[in-house]
Amino acid sequence: MDRYDIAIIGSGPAGLSAALNAKIRNKSFILFGTRNLSSKVQRAPKINNYLGFPNSTGSKLGEAFREHISSMGIEITEERINNVYSMGEYFTLMANDKMYEAKSIILATGVEFSKPLKGELEFLGKGVGYCATCDAPLYKGKTVCIISSNEEGEHEANYVSELASKVYYIPLYKGNYKLNDSIELVEDKPTEIVGESKVSKLLFKSREIEADGVFLLKDAISPSQLVPGLQEEEGHIKVDRLMKTNLKGCFAAGDCVGKPYQYIKAAGEGNIASLSAVSYLDGK
Repeated sequence: MDRYDIAIIGSGPAGLSAALNAKIRNKSFILFGTRNLSSKVQRAPKINNYLGFPNSTGSKLGEAFREHISSMGIEITEERINNVYSMGEYFTLMANDKMYEAKSIILATGVEFSKPLKGELEFLGKGVGYCATCDAPLYKGKTVCIISSNEEGEHEANYVSELASKVYYIPLYKGNYKLNDSIELVEDKPTEIVGESKVSKLLFKSREIEADGVFLLKDAISPSQLVPGLQEEEGHIKVDRLMKTNLKGCFAAGDCVGKPYQYIKAAGEGNIASLSAVSYLDGK
């Protein structure tokens, strides 16, 4: 298995800026994210505070970002990282059925604005999970509910349906759902996960479903859930001015480290985080 110098998680302004500097400094790196503009960028109607781009919009700025990284030959690996583990001298990154290794990591995951579903944290690891394809073998012949914030969840639901006896799909978005015939679509709002020692039911406004497992596929998850041992402060990753976290070789930048949630601030922090990672690697 190849071990990269730097793994960058997130393809917003912070992650892209970090990738640019890793490329310039001739480090081997992998950038995880999506090639599509985030809804946050797409919805920005007017941007006046990004130096060099007067009277811009989110979509125009995002397109400039993509043109820039394309001109540098930077590719985005469209894999969702579900867990990151510090192994001492390197990090292991888990992405569904794949595993990656890197000597350092830069977290540029953005911020998750939604509150946890009632019972979510209580039953985490006891029937609640964030990666359906990772844990699908544990639910062979069982009943599973999949709550998804985006259409990527449809792919995971289809995979799980090949193993589980019953899959319920609960989308938190509107779309033309591409689901296997065996999957039951539930267009109702989930309100609570209940059980005793483990998950037993998922409650909705107008019904309840008995289930052995509930997967919540979010646009982003809490950094401390992504990277065990990571120190947080007021809901954000705690970093110093060099974007260092409390974990050796782990850096963070952008919205995930705190306000203000500004593109120009995120891009600058991505630059600093990348330079700090390079300095860390060169000093080893």
